[in-house]
Amino acid sequence: MSKQSPLQREQPNNPLHGITLKTILLTLLAQYGWEKLALKININCFKSDPSINSSLAFLRRTPWAKEKVIKLYLDTQNKTKRTL
Repeated sequence: MSKQSPLQREQPNNPLHGITLKTILLTLLAQYGWEKLALKININCFKSDPSINSSLAFLRRTPWAKEKVIKLYLDTQNKTKRTL
């Protein structure tokens, strides 16, 4: 019998399962800060008077920007795992 939680059994191969966009953004901010994040992903919500709420609102209504943020998050997580 498996000791995995029900959530792990539902989507074991989805690295984003259970992770909110807010958590992704906060993780990237902790690692890069607004200035470096704006250099990595060239969008105004990271450059001009950035805030968590305004960035989340923009990302939720702009699929291409959200995809870039998620890709950076996944790339960052993969790099972290490789160095461990």
